[in-house]
Amino acid sequence: MTPREKVEIMDADGIRRVLTRIAHEILEKNAGTKNLALIGIRRRGVPLARRIAENIKEIEGASTPLGILDITLYRDDLSQLDYHPLVRKTEVPFTITDKKVVLVDDVLFTGRTARAALDALVDLGRPRIIQLAVLIDRGHRELPIRADFVGKNVPTSRRELINVSLQETDGEDKVTIVEKET
Repeated sequence: MTPREKVEIMDADGIRRVLTRIAHEILEKNAGTKNLALIGIRRRGVPLARRIAENIKEIEGASTPLGILDITLYRDDLSQLDYHPLVRKTEVPFTITDKKVVLVDDVLFTGRTARAALDALVDLGRPRIIQLAVLIDRGHRELPIRADFVGKNVPTSRRELINVSLQETDGEDKVTIVEKET
């Protein structure tokens, strides 16, 4: 089954505007940058977290600690994979204890990635609060998880996929819905 591009739902300008809005919402909800930290979930959550951190710095004039979280070993489907997953390094060069941590990811779907990220995060310390920011929320939750900050809600069928392309990982910024070929 090869995916077929169906429709572009966000271009580079749309992504830029959404990330600027999310940065403002994070600052408003957390009353500024005091004790705030951003942690991107590998893979595409990392460049999104960096962009949000840049927006926050531009808005507030203050830097926000930024970390990178690898959730590979926390996945609940690890034993079902038929390949050997590549485990990358988690890089959180600050304490998360008593911090307001915002996890950043590209797409919220079943909630299993977010659950794995929560497990990985609490192994690093005890944050005051953990919030979730996503570029796209596509629905179909299997776990009781919701995002605090959402760029765009995109209702999808189970036959569709959301494809997020970012300049840092894919050479361009866009979000498309693709349909699996049968």
